[in-house]
Amino acid sequence: MSENIADLCRLISHGVYVIGVRDGEKTNAFTAAWVMQVSFDPVMLALSINPEHYSYRLLESGRCCSVNILGREQMNLAEHFGRSAADKMAGHSWQKARTGAPVLSESLAYFDCELSHFTDAGDHRIAVLSVVDAEMLRSGPSMLYSQTGDMDGSSELYPE
Repeated sequence: MSENIADLCRLISHGVYVIGVRDGEKTNAFTAAWVMQVSFDPVMLALSINPEHYSYRLLESGRCCSVNILGREQMNLAEHFGRSAADKMAGHSWQKARTGAPVLSESLAYFDCELSHFTDAGDHRIAVLSVVDAEMLRSGPSMLYSQTGDMDGSSELYPE
């Protein structure tokens, strides 16, 4: 390959989100950049998620999540929810969506979603989500993945 694949992948435009998941009383949240709208009617989103992560198990069994859009100045939230920690939801303000999924009150907007189905995608799985509600919480420009640099350490994951 003539170019660094990690650098080229960062040129693909997508935002940065905090995904809130719930199964009963268990909740968690994680940073995601691989989210996109996949249908107008009904409105559906797709989310790429690592099946090895705790949040995947909560999404699979709880069958709902929130997709919280981060603002350009919220790099601290992207970094915080991108780490593994015992209770990374503590210290942040949350509200409950119609499905019961946790919504990050600090986000620009959110989509409240029910899980439709999963499909395989290499080392991740694609969760196809039906949007049941959405709300703008505050205005401002959204964060782009290209603005995060190598915050997620993904350059280490690409083969030479």
